[in-house]
Amino acid sequence: MAQLQRRLSDNVPGDFYVDSSCIDCDTCRQVAPATFSPSRVGDHAYVSRQPATEEERLRAAMALVACPTASIGTVSRTSARQAADAFPEPIAPDVSDVLYCGYTAESSFGASSYLIRRPAGNVLVDSPRASRRLFARLEGLGGVATLFLTHRDDVADHRKIHEQFGATRILHTDDVTRDTAGVEHKPAGREPIALAEDLLAIPVPGHTRGSMALLYRDTYLFTGDHLWWSPNFERLHASRSVSWYSWEEQVRSVATLLDHRFTWVLPGHGRRHRAPSPAAMHAELVKLLEVINLRAG
Repeated sequence: MAQLQRRLSDNVPGDFYVDSSCIDCDTCRQVAPATFSPSRVGDHAYVSRQPATEEERLRAAMALVACPTASIGTVSRTSARQAADAFPEPIAPDVSDVLYCGYTAESSFGASSYLIRRPAGNVLVDSPRASRRLFARLEGLGGVATLFLTHRDDVADHRKIHEQFGATRILHTDDVTRDTAGVEHKPAGREPIALAEDLLAIPVPGHTRGSMALLYRDTYLFTGDHLWWSPNFERLHASRSVSWYSWEEQVRSVATLLDHRFTWVLPGHGRRHRAPSPAAMHAELVKLLEVINLRAG
């Protein structure tokens, strides 16, 4: 729980505040951009503007719920029940089968997780923070048949999700650790693997040796920490500074995505991106590779 005595000095006066436990994961700025901003020194978020409408107040409260370190608080100790029940939420107004879970975990540095609703069984992509309220909401949406773990860093409460829903966990064998040794399905190799007619696991080594992306319905690509949208560069981005395994492999992995059609990039860290068409997304991938090659030269 956020502590008022640890309230950061750059918060504007008012009810909502961020305290000094913030890890600057970007969750609050994605959920409630009208309220939260990055600090000038770049190591925390703060309340740059108090919510002015009921919708803004709800979004700020949803950020409070989603925060992995419980660094957001209200002076009034306002109930966050409505905000808690707002997750999972659709990633866009016209999308009903892909939802953002909120409830991020500190162990995965606030990584996003997503629920795919499918008649053949729901898929959870990466693990949110275990929460009774979230679990009840997931149960009401049809439960979780499969937990797809994009890489070793964002596994969070995978065991609790497996125990709660009986979900089959999937993690590339190259990213299995002692904590994930009990994962039920451990794909190997570098070739794409059809998990179902509408689900394709695509190995994308680079960030970690066993990183995988998940392609759903040739539309939604869940990328973990392999690829994301950068608001700073205003384009797709892959970062050499967080390529823990191999930057050369990372670049090759980005190039392999040119063989696939999709319009959404849904990362664990970084911003989501929706292109107007698969052709437009393809062009954006080409642009990213050109930038990478120019820097290499």
